[in-house]
Amino acid sequence: MERLNTTERDAVAAAAAYPMLTLTEQWAAINSGTRNLPGLKTMAEQLAERFGTLPGALTMVAPDRVERVGSDGHPVALDHGHHLHLAVRPDAPVRMLFTGHMDTVYPVDHPFQQVTRIDDNRLGGPGVADMKGGLAVLLAALHAVEASPLADRFGYDVLINSDEETGSASSAALIARLAAGKVAALTYEPALPDGTLAGARGGTGNFTIVVRGRSAHAGRNPEEGRNAIVAAARITLELNQLAADDITVNPARIDGGGPNNVVPDLAMLQVNFRPRALAAIERTGPAMKVIAERIAAEHDVRVAVHGSFNRPPKPIDDGAAALFETVRGAGADLGLSIGWRATGGVCDGNNIAAAGVPVVDTMGVRGGAIHSMDEYMLIDSLAERAGLSALTILRIIGAA
Repeated sequence: MERLNTTERDAVAAAAAYPMLTLTEQWAAINSGTRNLPGLKTMAEQLAERFGTLPGALTMVAPDRVERVGSDGHPVALDHGHHLHLAVRPDAPVRMLFTGHMDTVYPVDHPFQQVTRIDDNRLGGPGVADMKGGLAVLLAALHAVEASPLADRFGYDVLINSDEETGSASSAALIARLAAGKVAALTYEPALPDGTLAGARGGTGNFTIVVRGRSAHAGRNPEEGRNAIVAAARITLELNQLAADDITVNPARIDGGGPNNVVPDLAMLQVNFRPRALAAIERTGPAMKVIAERIAAEHDVRVAVHGSFNRPPKPIDDGAAALFETVRGAGADLGLSIGWRATGGVCDGNNIAAAGVPVVDTMGVRGGAIHSMDEYMLIDSLAERAGLSALTILRIIGAA
């Protein structure tokens, strides 16, 4: 702390004093699974009340239209919650983007609903780490910076979306728009329990491949049928061969068929790709189309490919490396050892990096067992990470 100037020292103290634990407990008690639209509405109202105490214009942005493939193989609209957007001093000389998400992976009927104090330093509950604790950290840091003499030089957008856990399909365009022109971005996914941050990230692509054949009696006239499941299985095997050093392929599910005496006329294949380089996306997308068209012709079926590579890989380029060094230096001056490592997971940081903006996307609390009934947050990381964010932001403003 002796390396901090008075402005920095005051901001770190102010961030640490913010009532983050109380807010985290309140917010985690609200079920806001991505598909629980009433719960998301309640959560958004709570967040708007708190983030509305910051200056600027706060709006709830309607989600973009998103479709999914229904059980009949046809696309249907999929409803999403609104997204919170706060715009502060858009004409300021230094502008940043801060993102988080209000949704969790726990649906309204999930058995994991209670927030509990596991011990003196661990809070358990749905979303305490991923990422309602992180939202409290962000709010505390921004209030601390707003109280500093540097605030007038600082403009920013806060986006808290409602669909990050399912790929941000209804908010991806909004993320890209808000990222434009920013010097840096911070996202509040949880750090690992020891404080390690996520560095480079792979990307992801999710696809539903719909195969339509022709039904027939399996005993009387099978030759007149066109078996959609057999064609889908062929596609599965060939897609699996697209795996390489820079991309993994996971055919996850095939649905279709019916009675044993009927040639199935519909099958749907769910497949996930994890590219580690843009070249893998550029190669795999066209290859998937070629496979689909060829097998459609060979089996006399129709094949439709739905989906996209919705999150590109996030490498550590020069801008990202410089931002990580700013965070690391701020941590060192707070007595924290900040490291980072590559991960196969994805988040909105992938989308921000794709817009050309340096981003550190695990600025939230330290915690673990996310996406499980054992999810927990380390309580002492609230003050620690709020101070780290406040100091990082001040140094970005000062360096610009």
